[in-house]
Amino acid sequence: MDIKKLLKLTDNPSLTWGHNGYTTDRIYSVSSIEYAGSFEFSLREKSFPYTKVWETGSEDIEELNLIIEKGHSFGAFINNELIGWIICEQRTWNNSFYIENILIDEKYRRLGVGIQLIKNAVKEARKLNCRVIELETQNTNYPAIQFYRRMGFNITGVNTRLYDNAEEIALFMTLDIE
Repeated sequence: MDIKKLLKLTDNPSLTWGHNGYTTDRIYSVSSIEYAGSFEFSLREKSFPYTKVWETGSEDIEELNLIIEKGHSFGAFINNELIGWIICEQRTWNNSFYIENILIDEKYRRLGVGIQLIKNAVKEARKLNCRVIELETQNTNYPAIQFYRRMGFNITGVNTRLYDNAEEIALFMTLDIE
């Protein structure tokens, strides 16, 4: 497997990458309390079956290409065939590196592709002297949260109103760059 800078998505390889989404039997339950001008959030693991599936359409590819053009995204290739990507951008306003999207062909998941993509993002963020790497995922995407935690990310924020689906709460995760 080779990890290379991603230059442009000329087609939509995710159409042949199998199941785009996740299934889990566990989520993070998020509760919040507002009292006397302060907020308290708590996260608890909860047994709860949940499945989410999405399609990456042509408009999504166009939007991803706008970020890819900035030159900080990577693709995983086997025999010159794209099998996964990590789409990232530098945010100079707060000296951060943001992971917009990470997706891997279903038949190559759990084989270390995601680890290699994250490691390349970390190298790129260090090269740019960014202070942190940030990303956002749903409280229902327990497998992704556990993966990011294994990679050193911590939950640093929540947004209870980001999604139309009331069951989904945005979790913001951050990795400090040293």
